[in-house]
Formats: sequence, structure tokens, C-alpha cells
Amino acid sequence: MSDIIASVSGVRGILGDSLTPENIIKFTSAFAEYCRRNSKLKKGNNLKIVIGSDGRMNGEVIEYMTVSNLAMCGCDVVNIGIAPTPTVQIATEDLKSNGGIAITASHNPQIWNGLKFLNPDGTFLDEVQVKEFLKIVKEENFSYADVNGIGKVNSDFTWTEKHIEKVLKLRILNIKKIRNRKFKVVVDAVNSSGSVIVPELLERLGCKVVRLFCDGSGKFPHTPEPIPENLKLLSKAVLKHKADIGISVDPDADRLVLITDKGVPFSEENTITTAANFVLKNTKSSKKSVTVNLSTTRSVDDIADLNGAKVFRSPVGEINVVKEMKKNKSVIGGEGSGGVIYPELHYGRDSLAGIVLVLNEIADSGQKLSEYKNKLPEYHISKSKIEGLTDPGKVLKDFEKKLKKDKNVINLNISDGLKADFSDHWIHMRKSNTEPIIRIITEARSEKDAINIQKGIAAEMILNE
Repeated sequence: MSDIIASVSGVRGILGDSLTPENIIKFTSAFAEYCRRNSKLKKGNNLKIVIGSDGRMNGEVIEYMTVSNLAMCGCDVVNIGIAPTPTVQIATEDLKSNGGIAITASHNPQIWNGLKFLNPDGTFLDEVQVKEFLKIVKEENFSYADVNGIGKVNSDFTWTEKHIEKVLKLRILNIKKIRNRKFKVVVDAVNSSGSVIVPELLERLGCKVVRLFCDGSGKFPHTPEPIPENLKLLSKAVLKHKADIGISVDPDADRLVLITDKGVPFSEENTITTAANFVLKNTKSSKKSVTVNLSTTRSVDDIADLNGAKVFRSPVGEINVVKEMKKNKSVIGGEGSGGVIYPELHYGRDSLAGIVLVLNEIADSGQKLSEYKNKLPEYHISKSKIEGLTDPGKVLKDFEKKLKKDKNVINLNISDGLKADFSDHWIHMRKSNTEPIIRIITEARSEKDAINIQKGIAAEMILNE
């Protein structure tokens, strides 16, 4: 049996292996206790918890268990059904709940599922809160209700429509201009939570929608992570239907990845770059800023410079970006994996926010997506990992000492592993929380340079272990 994975992204496991009924009960009971300890409820009142699911196959089994167990813990449950994680976040905040749970394993393959835990404001638990939560899990000192205290369960399946309405009312948008472009869009929602909400939003924006994998069955037609090697069918469909854009979202629809009219990847890194360009251009402030994580493309810095804005960087992880955004009052933020965070809507990665911001930017430009891509700053990111290390922490420490002596290093950041900026490239090395490996991300002006730099670092680390 494998171990369940617990982090600031919630808990994930393989259904029937690490994600067992015992674990589902344990973690949901612990979350109810966590919410109770952190709420200001008067004695006798029930907590209110919102739940939703990404719709992946067999997710309803976890949904039934989660709802029933929360009720047994004395929580009133609002079940919003199959919905993107950002929709669950919005519902949790707007319903003034004590917390929320999104049943999802994000981009993980079919055999995985999990639970993402939300604060009352719809944001994920941060590192300190996760430690408090996991302590409760370990103690297993849970409280269950008596016959008169069992929570009530209500279903409210209107939240996907409410989410769309909120998006369409964003003040920064020029909906008329988007509609006038009459974009033809092919959508790959891997048959999950984006299957209805994404096409519906696009149709409301005047787009002609071709549904590729949007049947809502929860059966993934391909590996669900929206990266180029998994989007070949979408690329072919864009060419076949002579579409303007291909849109891919992961199962819980918090990440947005695009295919150009030429049938080639727009690059997930360019999602946040394009959204940031639109927001910064249309924000009148002398102190505007964007916040992204340490592994996000340097093109965001170039775009920010053009718009007279600052860039702040945080450790990897949505909640880390959100906290830094709030601290710096950033008008836009996100992660290079295709996650756009637009605080005017809510503080969470949201593919719907990304869609409208990108479409408005392309409509404003008067260009095709492929033409727009060609005018963006050109960088290439390469990712790999070093496996089989005896002591990954020591390897990173030794490399840190080396980089501190390197006169070519412009900036060295150790808030999340080791990030070193050079004039023409950067490298980011992070120790995995769950495996004895080091992840290496490099970015340079050419793909060849990014790969060669990465290979050199990996070889040196292995040699000196």
C-alpha cells in the first residue's frame, strides 16, 4: 500500500490503495474538528461546509462518504455537485461557510482522487494551518454528533451558473469586443468538471464551440495533465475544424492551457503572461504589480516592465502565491502551469478567469493567437528530476554553497529550494516533499540552452553526492 500524500494542496491517494474509506473518514472528521476549533460558533450551532467534486469516475463514492461523515460530525453540508475547484472556492466564500472541500486529485491520472481543504474565504490552508490540521489527523480525537445534532444536507447546483455570471460582470472586460471576434474554439475538458461550465461561458461570449471531450462522464480520454504531449488530439481538432483557439482545462478546471490556430501549443507559461499583460495594461495605478511563483517564466518580468509594474515571486503553491498577492496588493497573479489568479473575482487559480482575460487581450490585439504568441518574449523552460539520491537536502546545500561563490549569479533565493538568476537564464531546484528526488527547472532563451544547462546541473549533483 502506498502512502497518502498530504500538502498545502490537500490530500491525494490511489482509490482503494492509499485513499481508503478509513482515510476519507479520518481526514474529513479531522477537517470538521479543525473548522470547529477555528470558528467562533456559539455552542449548539452547526458548522457549515461546502463540498463539490471534479466529476472524475467514481468520485461520487467519495462524495457520499464525505457528505455523510460531515453530517455525523455535526456539520450542515451544502453540496454543489460536479463543479470546478474555483467554483467550490467561490461558493465557500460567498455562503460565509466555515470551510469547504473540493473532491479532486487535480491533474493526477484516473486511479487517483483526493480532498482539497478550504478556509472560510475560499483559499487553501497554508503551511502553518496544514500542520495544525495534520496534528488533529494524527491525534484522531474527533467529535461526532448525537441523534439531535446530526447536520443537515442541502444540494445547490446553481453555483456553476453563478460563477459564470460573476466572470461576465468583471469590470475590466469588454464583452462586446470579445463577441465581435466570434472566436471558434475547441474545448477539451477531459470529460470532467469543465465539461459544461467552460463551453457555456464561451457561448455566452459569442464563441462557436466545438466540444471535443466534454461529455461529463469523468472518464479521461487521455492523461489529464494539460501539457503538450497530452494535447495532440486537441491540436488535430483545432486544425480539422479551422478553429481560432483550442482550450484545455484539467479535471478540476483551475488550469488553462491553449492551442493556437496553427495547432501548436501556446505554452502554459504564456497563459499567465497574456492575462497579466491585459490586466496591467487596463489597470490605472502607479503601484501596480503581479505576483507569480519562483518557477514561472521570466517573460512575466518583461511584460511587467513594459507596463510599468513590479513583479513579486513566491514559493510554489497556490496559497503561497495568494498570500504574496495579498501582501503586495497585486492586481493579477498566478503560476506558469496555466493558473491565473484574478483577485477581482476571487483569490484562487481559475480557468474561467484566464479564458476571459486572454480572449479580451487577443480581441484587443486584433491578431490571431499564433501571431500574438510570436510577439511575446521568447523563453524555453525545461523540467527534469534527479532520482535515487541518498540525501537530497545535503545535495541542495552543497550546491547553494557553490552558487554563492559564483559571480555570474544575479540573485539567489532559498525560500523554496534553490532559485538562481543569471543574466540569460535561471535555474530552480526543489526537494520533493514525498520522494527522495530533486526537481530541476531551467529557463533560457532557447530550448537547447535550457536542456543543456539542466543536464549539466544534474550531472554535477550526481557526481558530487
